[in-house]
Amino acid sequence: MTNSEIARGRNVVVVGTQWGDEGKGKVVDWMTPHAQGVVRFQGGHNAGHTLVIKGVKTALQLIPSGIMRDGVACYIGNGVVLDPTHLLGEIERLEKAGVEVRSRLYISESCPLILPFHVEVDKAREALRESSGSGKIGTTGKGIGPAYEDKVARRALRVQDLKHPERFAKKLKELLDLHNFALTGYLKGTALEFQPIYDQAMKMAEVLKPMMADVGYLIHKAHQAGANILFEGAQGTLLDIDHGTYPYVTSSNCVAGNAAAGAGVGPQMLHYMLGITKAYTTRVGSGPFPTELEWEKEGTVGYHLATVGQERGTVTGRARRCGWLDAAALKRSIIINGISGLCMTKLDVLDGLAEVKMCIGYELNGQMIDILPLDADDILACKPVFETFPGWTETTFGMTDWDALPLNARRYLERVQEVIGAPIAMVSTGPDRDHTIVLRHPYQA
Repeated sequence: MTNSEIARGRNVVVVGTQWGDEGKGKVVDWMTPHAQGVVRFQGGHNAGHTLVIKGVKTALQLIPSGIMRDGVACYIGNGVVLDPTHLLGEIERLEKAGVEVRSRLYISESCPLILPFHVEVDKAREALRESSGSGKIGTTGKGIGPAYEDKVARRALRVQDLKHPERFAKKLKELLDLHNFALTGYLKGTALEFQPIYDQAMKMAEVLKPMMADVGYLIHKAHQAGANILFEGAQGTLLDIDHGTYPYVTSSNCVAGNAAAGAGVGPQMLHYMLGITKAYTTRVGSGPFPTELEWEKEGTVGYHLATVGQERGTVTGRARRCGWLDAAALKRSIIINGISGLCMTKLDVLDGLAEVKMCIGYELNGQMIDILPLDADDILACKPVFETFPGWTETTFGMTDWDALPLNARRYLERVQEVIGAPIAMVSTGPDRDHTIVLRHPYQA
């Protein structure tokens, strides 16, 4: 190694390996003391990361979870679609709680903007799907999908356009005409007016300008100077637009490889891929879910998971569907992301169950397969094949020592490692940042 190579930082990518809601925010917050920068690289404010610090809950949607640690730089990368109204509201809430944000937050000028017509189109489409009987996708109605569509169609308004009022006005008029045509002509909605949207955008532009930055270059320079960087993914692998249970997916790439493209850096800067998974499985919204249990009926295992795990979406408040751990689906995520190590969260939710099950594969068309299929219709036809383990009566809540875990809990986790082919590096035993067992630290491995 040369002296310059020794000086460079070490970088960790944190991604969800299920259908989101795995507890990524807590893990990012826990690892931030070992990093000097945290980057959000995809998604929008449809993501929700809930942090519990000394019993106090903080919900973040756009701002990286590292903002809760003093002195840490936080970056919103070009892969994020940005609703400026929501971002400023989130900044205001954090500042009221005494968190310094503006001097530490850097927003890529290349982020596509989410504007009011994106939200209206998103909601109108879901309503049309429902009324036509084709079935809702289950979007959050935040305008995420329509904003990504504009990006791909090369017509998006981006953060950098806010610095140029005349250019912004011209682009906005063209884009608004297009979306109003769809809203009134096909979606049976109401057209939006140009002036209120333009005036509000220009007002927000003055607040956002000091935070606009060439994020990819800033991250590159920080890394070269020896800073450790933490890349924070949103949603989960099985919601990835390419690799998830299409069409019941989000509109961005949630996988570890997109950390490079979504932040504006090279893939050689991604050193350790930390996958986050629950000790069971949950899903919000529509789409196939092979291991789903009856979770609305009191007295059932699914109800236990839903209530003890407090399974409601951070963004929407919707109840999460609950089921046993799907190791066959998890195996697909391990491969796609190149996972270096896994953090298993919410182990304590399984406390007190007489038995615990894990799906190790499926029966599909008379054949046994050991990995989640890529086609949503095939997934719907899958019959899960389970292994059953004896449960444990002891509490694991708040434990920080692997050897102190109940024997049956350790045996369950050890078998998970065998099935998925990846090591468990960490175990979360409660919502607080200190409720963590560390087996292999990603920044020290």
